[in-house]
Amino acid sequence: QVQLVESGGGLVQPGGSLRLSCAASGNIFSFGAMGWYRQAPGKQRELVAGITSGGSTNYADSVKGRFTISRDNAKKTVSLQMNSLIPEDTAVYYCNGILNRANYWGQGTQVTVSS
Repeated sequence: QVQLVESGGGLVQPGGSLRLSCAASGNIFSFGAMGWYRQAPGKQRELVAGITSGGSTNYADSVKGRFTISRDNAKKTVSLQMNSLIPEDTAVYYCNGILNRANYWGQGTQVTVSS
């Protein structure tokens, strides 16, 4: 079965950086669109950044200019470079991929921004 596994979360001070990675396993060639979502306690899950199979990207207004999403189709990975982190970025971050019109999710990785 197809699986997505995130890594790279942790505790970082405001203004710091983290890089999240998501790797797909299973006998698939590639996902269609992929993205990173996040969910903080008491809040709805929101799209942080998305990237199409062709490489087109979009970002939530709150992270534009600070986060960069990228993908490597050969390695079946998607990454999120997070710079200039602020406490409001604290959340569980989830990797998402679309395959044959079905959504697949990772287990989530915790990102905490605090001094």
